[in-house]
Amino acid sequence: MGAAVTRTATSGRYLWSGYLLGFALGGFFDGILLHQILQWHHLLSTINPEDIRFQVAADGYFHALMYIIAATGLWLLWASRNAPRGSGRLLFGSILIGFGFWHVIDSVLSHWLLGIHRIRMDSSNPLFWDLLWLGLFGIAPLILGWLSADSPDEGDGLSSRRNAVVRSTATLLVLGAGAVALWPPQGNEFTTVLFAPGTSQGRIFEAVAAVGGELVWTDRSGELVVIRIPEEQSGLMLFGQGAILVSGAGLPSGCFNYVRI
Repeated sequence: MGAAVTRTATSGRYLWSGYLLGFALGGFFDGILLHQILQWHHLLSTINPEDIRFQVAADGYFHALMYIIAATGLWLLWASRNAPRGSGRLLFGSILIGFGFWHVIDSVLSHWLLGIHRIRMDSSNPLFWDLLWLGLFGIAPLILGWLSADSPDEGDGLSSRRNAVVRSTATLLVLGAGAVALWPPQGNEFTTVLFAPGTSQGRIFEAVAAVGGELVWTDRSGELVVIRIPEEQSGLMLFGQGAILVSGAGLPSGCFNYVRI
């Protein structure tokens, strides 16, 4: 009885690890491709669209949430390392389901119910892009994932190796996507810094000077600045000077690394 309960709990963690990893991959895919590279939208593009501080902060904390979900998925994957043999397809299918579910939720909730953004904000026909993304990255992965999860491997040596490959690949994909989301664009000599609301101009100038920085640009509020800092200095020091987001300095910057001024 106890062994059966343990196997059931392990299988449940295994299944949910796939759901969460797939969901996080969906968020990373959306953030890296649409927020950072193509810059088709921000998370809250229709809310205070002229306030770039608000937009990049929302994108950054969105990425932070994806890291939490990914970390939870990886922990569940490790905790279910004794899952029954022959469950590689189940994990693969659950990852696809999680990936597709992310895009379905994003389409229905973000695009149509709340209207906080569309896939391509500058399109004359945004519904076309919404439906295209929903079909390619939402519905199709859901169907493929359901078919894969419904056809479990046989418990033989080959399926056990397949299980190990799926586990390793899923882990590397999530870690890789997380690293790409944090990695600043190549050839960018500038650092973008967002200071907490209400930070005085004197405090900001002191912070820039503390890292040997050169002020290049600032927005009207003076709280969003672009600076050039020496290579030997780290932007991490700015967090101790009142900054809440620093490009290239890790969580929760995300899309902040790619902001165009």
